[in-house]
Amino acid sequence: MTIPHLCLLIVALLPFPWTMLAKVSKRYDNRAPRAYLAGLEGWRARAHAAHQNAWEALAMFTAAIVVAGQAGGSSTWINWLAITFVVTRVLHGVLYVANLASLRSLVWFVGVACVVSMFFVSVR
Repeated sequence: MTIPHLCLLIVALLPFPWTMLAKVSKRYDNRAPRAYLAGLEGWRARAHAAHQNAWEALAMFTAAIVVAGQAGGSSTWINWLAITFVVTRVLHGVLYVANLASLRSLVWFVGVACVVSMFFVSVR
């Protein structure tokens, strides 16, 4: 397994810790999970939002990994961009739950820059 493929696996699994964090409660009702999630407040609501955002980021990162793999770009750069993206996604979720919105947005932007860069590194 290559570093970008491992990073893709990690990014694909990242939504699950955030949703588990949102759902760990005595009030959680597995018969009506969407109703429970819709009524969340505070850090649990932010954990659910981090879960949703992690799914959204997966699509963009998957596309970048596919393009980078097909185009045969510099593997060293792609490896570092993929690793950096994973780090930003983990930090993004932590900052989301911690309610540090400005820092979270900055980290999100760095992650997006990594994905966009993967497309350009692959052009060579």
